[in-house]
Amino acid sequence: MSLIKSISGIRGTIGGKVGEGLNPLDIVKFTAAYATVISKMGKNNSRKIVVGRDARISGEMVLHNVIGTLMGMGFDVVNIGLATTPTTEIAVVKENAAGGIILTASHNPRQWNALKLLNEKGEFFNAAEGAEVLKIASEESFDFPEVDVLGKLTENNSYTQIHIDSVLALDLVDVEAIKNANFSVAVDCVNSVGGIAIPKLLEALGVKNIGKLYCEPNGQFPHNPEPLPEHLTEISSMMKNGSYNVGFVVDPDVDRLAIICENGNMFGEEYTLVSVADYVLRHTPGNTVSNLSSSRALRDVTHALGGEYNAAAVGEVNVVAKMKDTHAVIGGEGNGGVIYPASHYGRDALVGIALFLTHLAKSGKTPSELKAGYPAYSIAKQKVQLTPDIDVDKLLLAVKDKYSKYDITDIDGVKIDFPDKWVHLRKSNTEPIIRVYAEAQTPALAEECAAGVMNVIKEMAK
Repeated sequence: MSLIKSISGIRGTIGGKVGEGLNPLDIVKFTAAYATVISKMGKNNSRKIVVGRDARISGEMVLHNVIGTLMGMGFDVVNIGLATTPTTEIAVVKENAAGGIILTASHNPRQWNALKLLNEKGEFFNAAEGAEVLKIASEESFDFPEVDVLGKLTENNSYTQIHIDSVLALDLVDVEAIKNANFSVAVDCVNSVGGIAIPKLLEALGVKNIGKLYCEPNGQFPHNPEPLPEHLTEISSMMKNGSYNVGFVVDPDVDRLAIICENGNMFGEEYTLVSVADYVLRHTPGNTVSNLSSSRALRDVTHALGGEYNAAAVGEVNVVAKMKDTHAVIGGEGNGGVIYPASHYGRDALVGIALFLTHLAKSGKTPSELKAGYPAYSIAKQKVQLTPDIDVDKLLLAVKDKYSKYDITDIDGVKIDFPDKWVHLRKSNTEPIIRVYAEAQTPALAEECAAGVMNVIKEMAK
């Protein structure tokens, strides 16, 4: 059993003893702590919380515990039912709520679930707010109100359509261009809420031929739900018969988007944001942001179109903060997460699909041809296992010193920018390892770069 408490929420495997897995008692404690923090924040004087969930088989159990606890803390709850993460974020703002909780473990396997915590803007808690929730939950320093001020429950199942309508209304989404392109689109929604939202979105965009793979929202994930190439063999095979122009794959809560080319090859999750940013920047010039572990291709495309690129620490909340600071017109993360402020400040696969299809329709190219026009990079993702007694922070400082003649960024671990490649080292928050990401112009060069720095770390660790 696993239970991981972090500033971004609580996640764990279902079952087990208190404190060892995600069970009703821990759910109640954490939800009550969240409600306490939201009460203290009181930024819009609302006593309303929005709750949405993905289609995990544990979702209903977790939902009832969360709703009951919020009502017990004196909050009115708007249950929007099966909904994507970005849909829930949008609902918080539309409802003028004090915050929201998304019940999803994102790309984790079926035995996991989690509580993702939102503020009144429908954005994730920052580090200080998340730390306060953890502190209150640990101390159990929450106070339940008396019977006369218990919260009420309402249900609103209209938010998927509201979300889709908001996507269609975006200035850079051209429904007519997509409709006239007469695309055939394949989708893999891993039997979660994407199976509800994505086909509806495509139909609204005028796509008549939709090949549906795993669109039944029953929580029975047919493959590892993280949208990585090794998990997407079925939709890749489906594409190879030439019946579809493009394929889309989303994770269980639909904030990440992977694209499959017309020939079954991977467009590359790093290039989801690159391609969408290319389209956005051509129509609304400006700045971009991604995290330190994302591809250089976004920087290259941004500079080519006259904008400024900035890197943020890993984590959506950090990317959003940097986007606001730099007035970025598009940003996100290299895991297929597109954040488009004209819609809202959250990773949103629905927005990504609509913008990409518009780009594809207006370009007159195939996905493979689009991809070929972008700077070619490959990323290697490795890790170095360490013994628990090793001081990882001290080790990272030593690495920083060794490579000091190169450009170093240390806002999140250590990133070393070589002239033709980079490597990013980050300490895991949950186990004694250093994550090593490297990017170069070919897979072999990326692996070689990662291996070289890993060997240095291993030598230093001795």
